[in-house]
Amino acid sequence: MIRGGLLIVAVVLMCLSVQAAGAASVTITAIPQVAHIGDVITFNGSVSGVPIIAVYLFITGNDLNPRGVTLDNLNTPVGQGLYTTAPVRMTGGDWSYTWDTSVILGSLKPGNYTVYVVRSTHDRLMFTEDEYASVDIRFVPSEVPTTQVPLEPVLVLGALGIAGCCVTVSRIGKNRR
Repeated sequence: MIRGGLLIVAVVLMCLSVQAAGAASVTITAIPQVAHIGDVITFNGSVSGVPIIAVYLFITGNDLNPRGVTLDNLNTPVGQGLYTTAPVRMTGGDWSYTWDTSVILGSLKPGNYTVYVVRSTHDRLMFTEDEYASVDIRFVPSEVPTTQVPLEPVLVLGALGIAGCCVTVSRIGKNRR
């Protein structure tokens, strides 16, 4: 009878310890949360409860795939192995990712976006609550105006001169045939 009771207590304790150890979480912060298009944004966070080597980041928002897209190519939906990743330190579970929004494929538009961090390779429509965290980012237009740089008059005249010479040589070649 005592053996059976000890066995039940041992099983209950094991179940409680497995449940506590299985309580996983992931966090994310962004600095800054309001940024100009072209700024650098730093994401930081941590993972606890599960040993993993990397977290997966993706973004949703203005005219982007609702499942999410990679941070470095806004035209690439996440999934099938395509994610932006950040390594997780094995001691402490911290991670960090620096996103330079001036060197991405695709175009960010002013507006509100959500950046997700997930522990496994799932898109926005497939993960469970304990697998992800998110942070909202608001992009405002770039402070640097997009102005056209006028060409120097000498360059314009030189280009016209070269083009004129090419046309003349082409016509001379045709007349000799």
